[in-house]
Amino acid sequence: MISLKLTRLIEQHSSELTDELVKKLHSSPRTRGLQRVAAPELRNRIQEMLSQFQAWLITKENRNSVQERYRRLGRQHASQLVSLPDLCWAVVVIKEELWDFAGQHAFHAAPMDLQAELELTRFVNVFFDGMICYLAEGYEQFRSEMVEPQLHASEAATRMVAIPRTQMP
Repeated sequence: MISLKLTRLIEQHSSELTDELVKKLHSSPRTRGLQRVAAPELRNRIQEMLSQFQAWLITKENRNSVQERYRRLGRQHASQLVSLPDLCWAVVVIKEELWDFAGQHAFHAAPMDLQAELELTRFVNVFFDGMICYLAEGYEQFRSEMVEPQLHASEAATRMVAIPRTQMP
């Protein structure tokens, strides 16, 4: 099975792949906001993501647990002031690096495995496209939770400062 082959490849080279991804994410102009995340923390997040991706490829684990994981991560990045576009580009960079990595390590299917390769492509796209959406949902949830108290505070301040026209000189 081609997904199992990819999971083994990732497992065998996870440290190398993670180091390369940390370098790319910290140096890419499209992911500048991730420079706010310390390299060891980013490394841990990437390793966790690769592990979750491997598990998902093998088990096609429940979508709800994947959703909650990446919504939580989206909230975490929002709290670190990483912009949403930087976060989305980070997922694109990770996905592209994963395909490049697989190509560099002679991950090619036999011509008759074309159907399996197409299915793997679909699985990879579903996982990473979903990741972008769940990260964005978590990110926006964090922002709305932060903005709502500020709106209530500014409304209260406005009411306290407002002077009725009849009392104005």
